Amino acid sequence: MAEVNLSGIEKVYPNGFKAVHGVDLTVRDGEFMVFVGPSGCAKSTLLRMVAGLESISGGELRIGDRVVNNVAAKERGVAMVFQNYALYPHMTVFDNLAFGLKMTGVPKAEIGVRVKEAAQLLEMEQLLKRYPRQLSGGQAQRVAVGRAIVKKPAVFLFDEPLSNLDAKLRGSMRVRLTDLHRTLRESGHAATVIYVTHDQVEAMTMGERICVLKDGMIQQVDTPARIYEKPANVFVAGFVGSPEMNLHDVEVRHEGGQPMLHWGGLAVAPGGAAMWNLRAHSRARVVFGLRPEHVLLNPTASDCAALPGTLRSIENTGSEVHVHCDIGGLPFACRAAPEALGELAGKRRGESHIFHLRMDACHVFDPDTGANLLD
Repeated sequence: MAEVNLSGIEKVYPNGFKAVHGVDLTVRDGEFMVFVGPSGCAKSTLLRMVAGLESISGGELRIGDRVVNNVAAKERGVAMVFQNYALYPHMTVFDNLAFGLKMTGVPKAEIGVRVKEAAQLLEMEQLLKRYPRQLSGGQAQRVAVGRAIVKKPAVFLFDEPLSNLDAKLRGSMRVRLTDLHRTLRESGHAATVIYVTHDQVEAMTMGERICVLKDGMIQQVDTPARIYEKPANVFVAGFVGSPEMNLHDVEVRHEGGQPMLHWGGLAVAPGGAAMWNLRAHSRARVVFGLRPEHVLLNPTASDCAALPGTLRSIENTGSEVHVHCDIGGLPFACRAAPEALGELAGKRRGESHIFHLRMDACHVFDPDTGANLLD
């Protein structure tokens, strides 16, 4: 295991396109770090630079106490699990697990021990004599992880390893991988993990910390809870969460010393930290943000603004309900428990309803820079 330190890392392609812009990041020894962001944000490029599969145009990359910018991939002490598991079809699971060790001259007896340990850890002893064509998607994924484990690397790198699995299997494999990380840590063999995904659910449920990327630049690095509750900017606020945060450009007017948010003929007083921030600044406009769970069908807190709106659609997912509506001419999403649907009994699209906004939970962002004004 080892700390991974990226200092001023850049990637510029021969055509002049700059994919990575001076990334500074430390992945702690034994940490499970997730890189997340939309397609094209350079998360996989960064991972491949750590792996040694992509050259580094600028900056310094350290794994442990060694600068590895010009160290060959096979000498960096990392193991990578790809989106395509790339198992050798003519080899059994045992031979797939053992192949890399054989190529590096590991003694046969030790190979047997390592393969057995990995198979036990991943609960796949019964698969060792099978061929890849005889495996399910989840089993093949476990073999790919096992192939990394047997190398006993300093760092594990995962590049969207669950994207080819169906939704149910992805859920079970998320649990299996995080359990594996904890098991290794508890056994005294803590693994430093960098995991790339575009799936925010994977990021939020698996990462001890999350690095949110956009256009080759870091937007925020923090724990899942902090990123959800205190997004650094509009991009993070809109990217993390499902349904995403309600974000709207609104006008700020100061009336008798009290800041008020205005849109569509409505005037709403911000609550909590937003009120104090806006009292101290003469801002004409802000981006107002509110999580869907803070748009309520009925009031449950004192700091709620009761506002008239119209229904657009209702999505019942079973465990929760997503209500889409217009408030003051702007679209809002509301997330509620199924039993809350009673409040909308008999109402149809276009009908009116009073929605209650938890203004003590609102965010305000700078409309020019996108920065969270409550930081």
